[in-house]
Amino acid sequence: MTALERLVLYRAPTTVCDVDAIADWLDDRLEAAVTVRDRFLETHRTDDLAERFAEARVLSPHDRETGNTMLGTIRYEERALESPERGGGVLYDGGQVQRALNAAIPADERSLETLHVVVLDRAVGTWGDHDGRWHKRVNVLGQPAIVSVPGLYEAPAKPEAYYKEKQRHALLSGDSPPREVLENQVEGEFLIENDPRTTDALKGYVLQAAHYLETGEAFCDSEGCRLFNAHYHEKLIEAQLREPPFCGTHAQLYGHSGSTSE
Repeated sequence: MTALERLVLYRAPTTVCDVDAIADWLDDRLEAAVTVRDRFLETHRTDDLAERFAEARVLSPHDRETGNTMLGTIRYEERALESPERGGGVLYDGGQVQRALNAAIPADERSLETLHVVVLDRAVGTWGDHDGRWHKRVNVLGQPAIVSVPGLYEAPAKPEAYYKEKQRHALLSGDSPPREVLENQVEGEFLIENDPRTTDALKGYVLQAAHYLETGEAFCDSEGCRLFNAHYHEKLIEAQLREPPFCGTHAQLYGHSGSTSE
């Protein structure tokens, strides 16, 4: 167990996530001081960061090996670091990215009394030994903790009708259907890219990182708790956007049992 003294949150300016609002929400629930900095990949940069991202690229959903360090790929990663709006569509090994970012943290800020939480505009995953494939994740716990905004939309499974409607629309028009089409045609609740509920939904995932560092407990088993690790969008919405925000045990730790967006 670690006594957390400071939590540093990093903005993801290419996303709709309001990191300052998350910091305000955390400030009411943690004893640690909560501060906000600009994008991690600008604030802390090592010379080999583009190459480290290239090494972390997932090549195939069922291939454990990662990395493409051809010059063109490294140049792509350099451009994505400089102009993040040009990145996207790539899955990275979350553990490798975490180690690369850890190396970029100043030495005097690496102790576990300070937790860095990087809100990232990249999709990250972890390898599943049980089924031999990569799984997208919303967060990767540790130092620094990674919270993936694309992961919020892509990692949990959506209703089956969502994928059928998306495929049907792609066959007819060649692209993905607009949000209003999906929301009108598909029963069930889910979040999609640039969803206005993104900030509220990610609050619990950032809190999970602080909770893990302080207690060693990764997730909560209660489906209605913000510390629950949801594998389906409907369960994600229940855990992150419904009241009460915490189970009885974690409400004692994190107080407020009122509105999830307060």
